[in-house]
Amino acid sequence: MALHQATASAPVNIACIKYWGKRDTKLILPTNSSLSVTLDQDHLRSTTTSRADPSFERDRLWLNGVEEEIKDGGRTATCIAELKRLRREEVEDKQPNEPKLSTYAVHIASYNNFPTAAGLASSASGFAALVSSLAQLYSLPVSPSTLSLIARQGSGSACRSLYGGFVAWDQGSNPTGIDSLAREVAPQSHWPDIHALICVVSDDKKGTSSTSGMQRTVETSELLQHRINHVVPQRLKAIEEAILKKDFDSFAQITMADSNQFHAVALDTEPPIFYLNDVSRAIIALIVEYNRVSVAAGRGRRAAYTYDAGPNAVIYTLKENVKEIVELVVKYFPQREGSFKDVFELFAGVDVAATEGKVVEGFNEAVAKKFEVGAVKGLIHTRVGDGPRALGKEESLLGANGLPKTLKA
Repeated sequence: MALHQATASAPVNIACIKYWGKRDTKLILPTNSSLSVTLDQDHLRSTTTSRADPSFERDRLWLNGVEEEIKDGGRTATCIAELKRLRREEVEDKQPNEPKLSTYAVHIASYNNFPTAAGLASSASGFAALVSSLAQLYSLPVSPSTLSLIARQGSGSACRSLYGGFVAWDQGSNPTGIDSLAREVAPQSHWPDIHALICVVSDDKKGTSSTSGMQRTVETSELLQHRINHVVPQRLKAIEEAILKKDFDSFAQITMADSNQFHAVALDTEPPIFYLNDVSRAIIALIVEYNRVSVAAGRGRRAAYTYDAGPNAVIYTLKENVKEIVELVVKYFPQREGSFKDVFELFAGVDVAATEGKVVEGFNEAVAKKFEVGAVKGLIHTRVGDGPRALGKEESLLGANGLPKTLKA
């Protein structure tokens, strides 16, 4: 009997214009549009294998080897049901000879190669990989934008991981959510020199989840209404123009301003939500000073920090500046040996943890104090990447028995 199985990987995306607040919590319809950069899944990804088989008794899901309950009416169940519906309507009803996969239960195994719930948008890549894997399994003749409508119902930001490059999530206005979908602003190939340095400040599960924090903000923050109605529409237009023109100075200014305002809105919530900590704020001070030196020299801003709902810093910069920024971070946040994997060979085989780091000429070293080893637990250097990938049989996470294989570390 034929094996009905597909494996896909999907990337993490980090927003420059933040999504914060839902106008419909079931359909996950946002109160404002957003825009993100898709990161290279050679470094950060979720991989998912889906298999449909008439012998399976019920839909089952394993995340990183641990079985997760699929709750009736929950987000995962909704995504699976929507994809089965598309399989039936778009494939089986039109081609009666196709196997009735929509009637089979599915086993799904998913693996993230980075910490879950650490502020690195694991739910975004996870649901994008799940939707991509099932769409491949079901041979669905639909666009990434159509799939983004489904991924959005699993995790809002997951819809942006259906494309590579620079991606907008248009909030839409239809109450059904049919126009609240992802749109490619520019592909990875448009501006490949955009790199990202992620400073892993904490890999603990956060105190206030995005879902509950977001709803508290919608209910209590007056500043959020100003953000939704006046700030985001103008910023979105300006950052799309900056991306299309490859204007890094404008891109950086807008990205940092939006990160600041998102955290201001979190503080304006009752009770207030604190996602940043002392380490996060020190990294902001370093990037502000780094940019001050650069602007004074007539070169414009050369780095942009952004923070999602957590303390981890993502620093966007052009490829040519990454080494300087790593050295700056290491000076103030000494690293343990092996905490930085130099995949781009910036340091020619020298472990950056063994160096003392350094600052650029004219840098005011008093803007932040030097922290203890481990305050920044690790550095991840990556770049703008592509959208979901279809993977081969050899990358399957399910064994012959339909259960997860033992995962490699």
